[in-house]
Amino acid sequence: MNDKVTYGHTARKRFGQNFLQDQNVIGGIVRAVNPQKNDNILEIGPGLAALTMPVSEHVDKLKVIELDRDLAQRLRENPFLAPKLEIYEQDALKFDFHNVASENNKVRIFGNLPYNISTPLMMHLFKQCGIIKDMHFMLQFEVVERLAACPNSKDYGRLSVITQYYTKVIPIMQVKPSAFRPAPKVMSAVVRLVPHQVPPYHTKDVKCLERVLQIAFNQRRKTINNSLCSLFSSEELTSLGLNTQLRAENLTIEQYCLLADMLFDKQNLQEK
Repeated sequence: MNDKVTYGHTARKRFGQNFLQDQNVIGGIVRAVNPQKNDNILEIGPGLAALTMPVSEHVDKLKVIELDRDLAQRLRENPFLAPKLEIYEQDALKFDFHNVASENNKVRIFGNLPYNISTPLMMHLFKQCGIIKDMHFMLQFEVVERLAACPNSKDYGRLSVITQYYTKVIPIMQVKPSAFRPAPKVMSAVVRLVPHQVPPYHTKDVKCLERVLQIAFNQRRKTINNSLCSLFSSEELTSLGLNTQLRAENLTIEQYCLLADMLFDKQNLQEK
């Protein structure tokens, strides 16, 4: 039997499809999500409905985003799921989640994310955190390690800072490749991301934060005195109480926010 064919559907590499099969893992994810009857809940990439089916048993309505036309059609034709589903046949990377949620009716999001789009998709979601209650995602294990990483570790980077700026990161469980069909070549993990109700970090302009992070971590082996020299002088770094001999991975999120604010102020002065 072709390992890429599951229930009559051939996994499509361009969509990064790896279908979850292990019932113990599926049960563990559903318990972690803990769907409630009246939740405003949405699944990204329902695929063959491994998670969709058990979650739907707990809720009145379930929204799903599915890019694969064949899989979307299978969902429409499913006699058990169809009455509960609201199907968006779209690219999640371009989806405006304000269409399904508001400040007063926040959305809960879950999904076994295609690994090839997981990082840009999370970045897209973080920009809409104000209308998101929580997120539960299956990701590559190494990505979850980066999401949760602290300063002074090799896994700490741009993704760590941006994710923790917007959310609280809670790793849930590891998942072996054998839980999927076709089996990926890497370990996976489930993570819970909860947007901060009261942000622990603040910066005047997130774009400035992103620019500082990109430049710093693109040259992470250099000291910040060298990696950030295009943005700040040694004196400016020192004025923030920073040791200029530190490297990108040594700075805290708070320190990156200070740098972003300094960059924002400098840009405003230049414009005047």
